[in-house]
Amino acid sequence: MRVLVAEDDSALRSVLERGLRENGYVVDAVADGAWALRFLRTYDYEVVVLDWRMPAVSGLEVVRELRQRGSQVPVLMLTARDAPTDRVTGLDEGADDYLVKPFDFEELLARIRALQRRSPALQSPRLTLGDLEFNPATREVLVDGRALVLTGTELSILEILMRRAPAVVERRALAVHVWAEEADALGSNTIDVHMARLRGKLGSGRTRIETVRGVGFRIVLA
Repeated sequence: MRVLVAEDDSALRSVLERGLRENGYVVDAVADGAWALRFLRTYDYEVVVLDWRMPAVSGLEVVRELRQRGSQVPVLMLTARDAPTDRVTGLDEGADDYLVKPFDFEELLARIRALQRRSPALQSPRLTLGDLEFNPATREVLVDGRALVLTGTELSILEILMRRAPAVVERRALAVHVWAEEADALGSNTIDVHMARLRGKLGSGRTRIETVRGVGFRIVLA
């Protein structure tokens, strides 16, 4: 899943970017609110993590613009401002959650997962289809009770296919949500190679990945 991080502290931004990627997220990381708005006009995100105080455009201004144009993307605000009035202001302007610096990275991950589940399409913490089960919190995949060993890319592909099942997931949507540089995936056979490996690991269970020629892929019960 794709996450946007806007944080002007370069050291913290680097930690967040690396940690989120290690936990299976595709991350876009920017240093100010102006760049955050540019990215938000280009990509769809599962969660946005915003620092309150940023140059050019603040995190609060980013949230205001998002809500004014009708975006419901979940927003987690990061800030050193811990007064109750500040928290109230951030939430009233449209932030969904609030985390005061310094914070524990595991708590950040838990809050991001909670925000993901707030979307109607993401209400169940576990994804199941036939004998296939995926736990986004632990990144564990089971087929008929047997654990599968998947790469981070394969986990991300499987997650988006299962979240949108039985709908077809277009190739561009896969590229955007799974790869940091979607052009690299679309301009080669990268998607097909990873899809073939994932199909092989799923084996002969009750679920299979179908190719919808000229469109994309979907996961269905066999």
